[in-house]
Amino acid sequence: MLFSIEVNNNIITAQRGETILECLNRNGIFVPTLCHIEGYSPTGACRICVVEVEGRPDLIPSCSYPVEEWMHIKTHSPRVIRARKAIAEMLLSNHPDDCLFCERNGNCELQKLSIDLNLREKRFTGKKISLKNDYASASIMREPSKCILCGRCIRLCETEQEVAAVDFIGRGNQMTIGTSYNHGLSLKNCHQCGQCILICPTGALSEQQHISKVQDVLHKPNQHLVAQFSPALSASLGENFGLKPGKVADNLIVAALSKIGFSKIFDNGVGCDLNIIENAALLANRIREGETMPLFTSCCPSWVHYAETFHPEILPHLSSVLSPQQIMSVLIKWIYAKEEGWEVEDVYTVGLMPCTAKKYEIIRQEMLMNDLYITDAVLTTRELAKFIRLYGIDINNIEPLLPHQPFHIRSTAAKLFGVSGGVTEAILRTVYYMLTGNECSPLTISELRTSNLSKFYTIQAGKYSVRAAVVSSMHQAEKLLQEIEVGKINLDFVEVMACPGGCINGGGQKIGTRQKELKMRSKSIYDIDERENIRVAHKNPIVTELYQKYFGAPLSQKAIEFLHKRKLEKKLEGNEQIL
Repeated sequence: MLFSIEVNNNIITAQRGETILECLNRNGIFVPTLCHIEGYSPTGACRICVVEVEGRPDLIPSCSYPVEEWMHIKTHSPRVIRARKAIAEMLLSNHPDDCLFCERNGNCELQKLSIDLNLREKRFTGKKISLKNDYASASIMREPSKCILCGRCIRLCETEQEVAAVDFIGRGNQMTIGTSYNHGLSLKNCHQCGQCILICPTGALSEQQHISKVQDVLHKPNQHLVAQFSPALSASLGENFGLKPGKVADNLIVAALSKIGFSKIFDNGVGCDLNIIENAALLANRIREGETMPLFTSCCPSWVHYAETFHPEILPHLSSVLSPQQIMSVLIKWIYAKEEGWEVEDVYTVGLMPCTAKKYEIIRQEMLMNDLYITDAVLTTRELAKFIRLYGIDINNIEPLLPHQPFHIRSTAAKLFGVSGGVTEAILRTVYYMLTGNECSPLTISELRTSNLSKFYTIQAGKYSVRAAVVSSMHQAEKLLQEIEVGKINLDFVEVMACPGGCINGGGQKIGTRQKELKMRSKSIYDIDERENIRVAHKNPIVTELYQKYFGAPLSQKAIEFLHKRKLEKKLEGNEQIL
């Protein structure tokens, strides 16, 4: 039901059941807030969003108060501005005065609010919060002194990620946000997804930095610094430099890092294609043998950690294939380095990823090969943008360069790894070919390209029906696991991504990304798939050559040794003629 209300002496349309804040936002009227999360029930914790409503004696939090017919609202009256200023000043009274050194300087909601409210002096002086920084996580750093107790991270971690790694501790002015028994954000209670960083309004949460590690190697003359970039990062990096959302920056990444001094820069699409083929071979064998439990993807390290922690019973059904990042590093260190005459110990591989959890993935025990880490460092999208600026590269005024050989050809299926549903679509294309000997037609699966966090699709491949599900966020994964457990749904393949929407919305992406920008990132990836010629992994000539020269066939002993996390319990036969 629609009705009218008056806002700042103008008549606007409101809808029954929405809050004042929702109504104002829909009509293009901005009201600041520090605790509200779009799509979540309101808490009214920060009170920054207060407005003045005629006839009400007190100011009203617009995020939690329902709109009523013929309300007369003032969003920026002198009384409202004074209240917001007082709240902001009290938050700043005991906040650390280290904006110049803060990770979020220039991109901090509290800082922006202070500027918007024209705060130019301190009227209140409180005792500065001094809490110990938390370095326990491999991916995420907590600086509790900068926390303003908005509660966003708590709500998101509990509801969307099903973990509740952090919560309120203490009461009154002694209240803080911390971890269980204050033991730090370790692997016991956090799966490193980094979504809390994206939602934090201040610098209380940030990724563990690997920039200094890469800098050190850059100036070692005997080290070969090699980078690889993921599909989702190439579709989002440009936004950090003012480029149009979704503009693919593959060639700009290569040009920028070449100027900085990297030895080689590869698109990790070859790693994605190898991941597709190995997973498709696993899935095809399971389908032929009539396995009842589905094959779960394992390229998202946050999901792998979640499964290990909360659902160890499904681990035998988790794919053993290495993630594209790790496969690419194997190719770089143990194949490319040998061909170039480099010593493996002198090769330093850097993953350029949209994901904070990749920093955790590279130090997992099974990621050691010959006592060396497969990947040595990971720079998130944010870190890479900072790294490029650090070396004075103007990404808007450099000549683009193609990714370096010999891993310069990838299928468009590899590019689909950046979006939720893309891994499934890519693998189904190849598994269809493995089961039937024919190419799937059409290749595009529109049912897997929606923005839904949960998707289902069944493809008929000859005499076999391949049933697949795609979920993003641990909340959706948990719901699906419960349905599988009670026999409500039967599946052959399940793709799980911890971040809603997939890697385009990874924890290492640009902070403050809007839904419109996420859609543009997805669109750019889908456009590549529709535009280019090699659309299936098994037609990538470089991949075919790698199997012929090094791996033999999918799931061969050599392929398992180099492309899988562990040896399979039994050798699977019948794949020699797949390619």
